[in-house]
Amino acid sequence: MAAEKQFENKIKSELHQRGAWRVKFFANAFTPSGVPDILACYRGRFLGIEVKGGTGYGLTDLQKYNLKHIREAGGIGICVYPSGWEQFLEMLDRLDSGEQVVVTDDNYILK
Repeated sequence: MAAEKQFENKIKSELHQRGAWRVKFFANAFTPSGVPDILACYRGRFLGIEVKGGTGYGLTDLQKYNLKHIREAGGIGICVYPSGWEQFLEMLDRLDSGEQVVVTDDNYILK
């Protein structure tokens, strides 16, 4: 899990440097399951970001469900692996330029 935590911190740092509002969601016995690791608002778009530390880790059905519902509500619900870092940066750059970013069931996993 150390790799995942380091990668999560990298994502949070990038969002912070770009001026995004963000919060790390901490799951416990009193919170709903499957909520993405990072919730953010950037350039007027809501982002739900599930962070994975390596390719050996997959999404649970509940995580997939929540990311899909974020997308259906008009937000950006994504899962980011370390190998998808450049894709993540490109997505943020596209938001910076005002480009419409469309995330679907086919491209929500950045890997």
